[in-house]
Amino acid sequence: MQARRAARELALILFSQFDKKIVEYSDKDFEDIVLKSIRVLSNNSTEELKTAVGTLIDIKDYIDTYEADDPTNLERPIGVKNKPVAIPTTTDMSEKINTILDVVEKTIFALEIAEIAVLESQDDVKEYVLKIAKTFKEKHSEVDEQIQKFSKGWDINRLIKMDKDILRIAIVELLYTKSAPMKVVVDESLELAKKYSTDDSSAFINGILAKVIMENGID
Repeated sequence: MQARRAARELALILFSQFDKKIVEYSDKDFEDIVLKSIRVLSNNSTEELKTAVGTLIDIKDYIDTYEADDPTNLERPIGVKNKPVAIPTTTDMSEKINTILDVVEKTIFALEIAEIAVLESQDDVKEYVLKIAKTFKEKHSEVDEQIQKFSKGWDINRLIKMDKDILRIAIVELLYTKSAPMKVVVDESLELAKKYSTDDSSAFINGILAKVIMENGID
């Protein structure tokens, strides 16, 4: 995982804890929130991995029991290795495979979280997170005005908070920090939406950012 990508995810966690008094936050407040968030994420990743392992063990037990309970093996002497048997119905196995795929997805997510936790200790990651946060603190009115302007009549306060925070981070990068290519900012914003928000969020965020980019002549 690249440092900037980790920084954006950390910034999203940080933004999720902002309230309407962001202008009163100090640099230390920002740092404390990031540190606490990392601890929570690290604990969550550990629990996700434990759950993943437990699910895989359950599936293995299911297969072993299915094999052992087959009439062919029930008639075999105790201590003799079981013979392989035909698999259950395709529906049964498909469900088990879907469970495994779900476990794999959660495991990957947990590992990514663990990697973010490691990267957080790097100065460039921490500095970029704080740069985004401090810039939003200074420019929050202008940033939210951009979102409101292009939200097709939606009240910004009624938008899904995750979507709003992803947009805030992206607009800060596009208009103020300008330290990453426009395409990278947009692509990674859409990835955050797919990972953390609803099925419709990516299209919504992409549409808003496209208008922000056009309005401000960003290339």
